[in-house]
Amino acid sequence: MTVDLETVRLFVHVLAATVWVGGQITLAALVPALRGAGGAATRAAANAFQKVAWPAFAVLLLTGVWNVAAEGDQGSAYRNTLVLKLVLVVVSGVSAFVHARASSRSAMAVFGALTGLSAIATLFVGIVLAG
Repeated sequence: MTVDLETVRLFVHVLAATVWVGGQITLAALVPALRGAGGAATRAAANAFQKVAWPAFAVLLLTGVWNVAAEGDQGSAYRNTLVLKLVLVVVSGVSAFVHARASSRSAMAVFGALTGLSAIATLFVGIVLAG
């Protein structure tokens, strides 16, 4: 087995997705415990996560464009699925941005949930595209 540029491209994309999606799931699981430690702990963890999450999101965008360019046009079903993935990527990024700037607990909860769900859906649709 050889390691080629395609392998590296897919590895970097999956690694970035692991940070973006997996980090959100992990942080969501930790929030109740962090709240028990005080409000500053939750904010500190969120700020620390953002330092790795946003670069991972940027890498996802770049490698996503690279993936599409490498795959080429594969027909209308592929294009429709790709459009769905792109919509989900936008929802995930925009909702994460709004979540990070929300001032009320309810807005943080709504946009945090939307970010997580859209990120997981994006991951699923990406697997469909690869299949």
